[in-house]
Amino acid sequence: MATTTAGKHAHLVGERRRVRGRRRWSPGPWLFLAPYLVLFVAFVLAPAIYGLWMSLHDWSYLGEHRFAGLANYARLFDRGSASAWAFWKSMGVTATFVVLSLPLMLVVPLLLALALDAKLPGRTFFRALFFAPYTLGVAVVGILFRFMLDPSLGLVNKVLGADIPWTTEQPWVWVSLVGVTVWWTLGFNTVIYLAGLQDIPKELYEAARLDGAGRWSQLVHVTLPGLKPVIALVGTLTLLASANMFGQAYLVTGGAPAHGTRTAVMIIAQEGLVNFRLGQAAAMSFVLAAILAVLGLSAARLTRQEAP
Repeated sequence: MATTTAGKHAHLVGERRRVRGRRRWSPGPWLFLAPYLVLFVAFVLAPAIYGLWMSLHDWSYLGEHRFAGLANYARLFDRGSASAWAFWKSMGVTATFVVLSLPLMLVVPLLLALALDAKLPGRTFFRALFFAPYTLGVAVVGILFRFMLDPSLGLVNKVLGADIPWTTEQPWVWVSLVGVTVWWTLGFNTVIYLAGLQDIPKELYEAARLDGAGRWSQLVHVTLPGLKPVIALVGTLTLLASANMFGQAYLVTGGAPAHGTRTAVMIIAQEGLVNFRLGQAAAMSFVLAAILAVLGLSAARLTRQEAP
């Protein structure tokens, strides 16, 4: 009996090898991937390589450049360098924005998704309503709230009957930036949470109800454990997006007060496009990218650990 089973196994293995040997190369999969590969190379890989090359050079206002090696990177870790002071101060501002906004952009969309997941009349309308702001461009959102939050002429102060410096003084500038960002991105995270809620087996809720679990117990013991990978994903995406925040601060506060809301991307843009130190700006970009890569990989590892 064992000999017969072993013979059948060897026959199946040999048959699989013969089938693999007869397989021919097919261009079909590569044709489907070609559009993405062309766009990836043209707009991601090639600019990244060119940016790395730029970071190793010093540029003049006339566009001339000379090889500088790692000098641009060394300046960023030199305490006496003006570029280092401005860059790391902006990194601190970016970290502050991430710390203030990340919890809200995780919790508020989750609560909204739980409400929209219930079988209530008009839930489709409300899903579209909350997602609508995310379809707006950052320029539209920034200019809109710049006028609404203007301390002198803004609609918000007129409605409140107050004189709050939403865009010019601490801590109100952070209230403005975080509030605008949460309102703008709320719908995107909510949609991801809703998709995660649909993947939780309904049988788990039925079993929990049979065991006498109430809504709170179902939330703690069924919903949140089932959403752990989704929460990790939303956290990763939100962290990376928040660390690259530019448009809201540039358009709503302009980096005020006293560069207190000037983020890392803003100082990179100023170094490259205003001061025309393209090599230094490229080096700043790669340092920021390296930090975000570490954070992203850590979050991805957490996601794998939390996956059921």
